[in-house]
Amino acid sequence: MQKLFNLNLLKTLVFIAILPFSSQTQTVLYNPQTLYDAPGGFYDQSMIREMNIQFYDANYHNSLVNAFFNNPSYRIPALVSLDGIDYDSVGVRYKGNSTFCLPNDEGNPKVPYNLDANYWVSSQKIADYKKIKFANAWMDPTFVKEISATNIYQKYMPSPEVNLMKLRVQGNYLGLYVNTESINKQFMEKHFGEKDGVLFKCDPAQVFCGGGNANGSSDLKWLGQDSASYYASYDLKSESGWGELVDLIYTLNYDFENLENVLNIDRVLWNFAVNTAILNLDTYNGYYVHNYYLYKTEDGLFQMLPWDFDNAFVGAILGFEYWTPDEVYNYDAYGSQYEANSRPLFQKLMADPLRKKQFDAHLRTIFTETLLDTSVIRNEISTLHELALIPANQDFNKAFPMTYFYSNVEEPFWSGWGFAGIMSTIEERNNYLMGLPAITNLPPSIANVDLSNGLVSVVAGNANQVELMVTTSPQNSKFVPFSMYDDGTNGDLVVGDGVYSANLPYYNSGDAVKYYIRAQNNNAMRLSPERAEYEFYIYDPNASISEEEVSYKVYPNPSKDIIHITSSSGLSLNCAIYTLSGQKLLEEESSSSTTSINLSAFKPGMYLLKINDHIEKIIKE
Repeated sequence: MQKLFNLNLLKTLVFIAILPFSSQTQTVLYNPQTLYDAPGGFYDQSMIREMNIQFYDANYHNSLVNAFFNNPSYRIPALVSLDGIDYDSVGVRYKGNSTFCLPNDEGNPKVPYNLDANYWVSSQKIADYKKIKFANAWMDPTFVKEISATNIYQKYMPSPEVNLMKLRVQGNYLGLYVNTESINKQFMEKHFGEKDGVLFKCDPAQVFCGGGNANGSSDLKWLGQDSASYYASYDLKSESGWGELVDLIYTLNYDFENLENVLNIDRVLWNFAVNTAILNLDTYNGYYVHNYYLYKTEDGLFQMLPWDFDNAFVGAILGFEYWTPDEVYNYDAYGSQYEANSRPLFQKLMADPLRKKQFDAHLRTIFTETLLDTSVIRNEISTLHELALIPANQDFNKAFPMTYFYSNVEEPFWSGWGFAGIMSTIEERNNYLMGLPAITNLPPSIANVDLSNGLVSVVAGNANQVELMVTTSPQNSKFVPFSMYDDGTNGDLVVGDGVYSANLPYYNSGDAVKYYIRAQNNNAMRLSPERAEYEFYIYDPNASISEEEVSYKVYPNPSKDIIHITSSSGLSLNCAIYTLSGQKLLEEESSSSTTSINLSAFKPGMYLLKINDHIEKIIKE
C-alpha cells in the first residue's frame, strides 16, 4: 500500500509540474540561456549527427587549397546532405589557420570547412542556419576542449554554440569535427534582436603556413586617423564601419572617461574574466592578442564577443619549449607580464578601481559557481566522450592516438608543443585563483531582493555602498546606479538594520524596467544576480508570468553538501526533497527567490527536488 501511495505521489508531482498557472507577479529574472538551441536543435550536444559533402568537381581539393592562399573568400558548390535532406549548391571553402596548415602540409585530408548555404541559393538554410563552420580539433586530443570552454562562456555572455559532428566528403568518412556557430548576422539577430550594426572580426592578417609572421595586431592601439592603418589588424564583416572602429580606438586611448559611451564595458570584463579563469591564453588578455569580434548594437555600444576556444585550458598553441607549466598555470590575472600599453583595453580597465573590482567580482563568480566543483565539468566531458567514442575511434585522420582521447582530459603531456589537460589545468588554476585577493577578500552579502509597490529592498551585509543599477534599454545595457539607503529615508523603514531600500526609477513609466543590485566594501563587490549584467531582474507592468516562463537554477549539481536554488520569477520558494520512491525527506520555505539547502546529512545518491510546482533531479555525492 505504501509503494502504491508513493508511486501515485510521484505521478501527481510530475503532473503538477507541467500544469500551467498564471501569476500576477511582474518581476522575473532574465534568462539568456533560452536564446541557445533547444534539445534536438542543430547544436544539441547530446547527439552527434552526420553530414555529407558531395563536390560536383572531382578536383575540389586542389581548387580549395589554391583559394585558401590566393583568394580566401572563393567558394565552390557542393551538394550537402543532413538528416536525409539534400541542400543543393552550398558554397564551400576551407577555413582556419594553423589547423588548416598543419594537416594540409602532411597531406592529411582532415582540414576545417566553412559552408554557406545561401551563397548561390537565396535564403537557403541547413537546419535553420545559413553558415556552418567545422573545426577539425587538430590540436585537441580530447575533442571536447572547445565544447567545455563554450559551456562556460555561454553562462556569462553571448557566445557561439558548438557540438560534435561526423563529416563525410565524397562519401568517405573524414572524421569527427567540432561544429561551431558562425558569428554573423544570424547570430546578432538571435542575441541582440538586430543584425545591421558594424561587425569586425579582430584577427591580424597572416597565414600560419607562411611562417606565422603577423603584419597586424588586434590590440586596439591607436595607429592614427587613417582607417587604412587598421586593415591588417581587423577584418570588416559589415558593409561599413571603419569610422566607428577608429572612434572606439581613439576613445579608449585618449578619452577613457567616455569609453562607456561607445563600449559595453561589463561585457568586456566578463570576457576577460572567463579568459583568465580557464586559461584561454589565445585571447586579448592572454598571450596572443586576437580571437574576438566587435559588434556595434543599436544603443551605440560595441559588444566584445568571444571566439575560437580550442586552446582553452592552456591548449597547445603556446609551445612548451618556451614555457614551463608553472608559468602558464600561474599566468598573472592582471597582466603584470605585459609591456606598457601593449593591451590598452585590458590595462586601462585594470587601472580603474571600480572596473577592477567589477572584474574581480566576475572572476569570483566564475570560480565559485563553475570551477570550484570540478565534478560538473568532468561529468559533462564523460557524457560527451560516451557519445564520441566510436566516431573518434573510427577517425583515422585525427592527429593523436585514442590513448590521449581519455588521458588528456585529466593529465597533460608535454611532448612537442605541449598539451595541457582540461581537469589538471582547472585544478592548477583553482590553486592559483584561491590565493588572489579577488577570492580571499570578503565581499558583501546580498539576500532577499524584493520589489513591492515600486520600492526595491535588499538585505546587505559587510557593505559600505549599495546601489540599484537600472536601465530601460531594449539592448539590456547602459545600467545607471541609484543609491540605496539604510538610514530611514527614501523608503527605508529602520535605520541600520541591514535592509537597504530605493524607489525603482521608471516604475510608473509603463516600460519594462531592468535592474540588479551592486554592493561594495573597500575591497570587494558583489552583484545580484551574480551574473549581472548578462542576467538581471525585470519589472514589466504589462506582463504576467506563466509556469512555462519560470526557470530554476540548481547548483552545484551533483553536490557534496550545499545546493543553491534560484527562481527566474522572483517568487518565494517552497522546496521539498523526496526519495525516488516518493518519501519526503525535507521541506523548506524561503520568502525570496533564492535559497540554499544542506544535503550533508543525506546518503549519496539521486533524489527529487520539488521547487514550487517544478521537479528537478539532484545528486548527492
